[in-house]
Amino acid sequence: MKNWAFFQDLKAAQEGLLSLGFWALQIYRFGHLRYRFKTKIIRFPLAFIHIILEKIGEILFGITIGVSAKIGKRLTIEHSGAIVVHGNAEIGDDCIIRQGVTIGNRRMDTPFEAPKIGNRVNIGAGAKILGGVTIGDDVQIGANAVVIKDVPAGAIAVGVPAKIHFPKQAENSADSTHE
Repeated sequence: MKNWAFFQDLKAAQEGLLSLGFWALQIYRFGHLRYRFKTKIIRFPLAFIHIILEKIGEILFGITIGVSAKIGKRLTIEHSGAIVVHGNAEIGDDCIIRQGVTIGNRRMDTPFEAPKIGNRVNIGAGAKILGGVTIGDDVQIGANAVVIKDVPAGAIAVGVPAKIHFPKQAENSADSTHE
């Protein structure tokens, strides 16, 4: 299992084996494992076990991760509770999710639209990222922000609905290059 990210996820989890987010992520990865097998004789038992583990995890951790989501390496779920990740969502490497975050669809008539989140994205507590939006690399999403439009790489998204800002460092370094 060369692609199994257990040890990388463990290293990223600040509380180590005591991290509830780490265990919710491992349940997701176990369920996602079944997609590697073509035969139903193997896939069905894995799916059955995953469904049981997933429901236990939802009850104990308050974290729901759709099994068909695409999640990169070293995802950190910093605090558990009220976290929902849509089954069609994509999350890059080295991202951080905090409590109360929803990464999901926006409308009932487009149930399969889900966000695509880049690498090194920091998602604040209570943030909602909704619909078929694309979040670039190195983005900061503020606490309780409601993101319903694309966010370019390196930006900060805050507010309801989220407004896009760029860090002062980028502005200051751009000013100093023009002098």
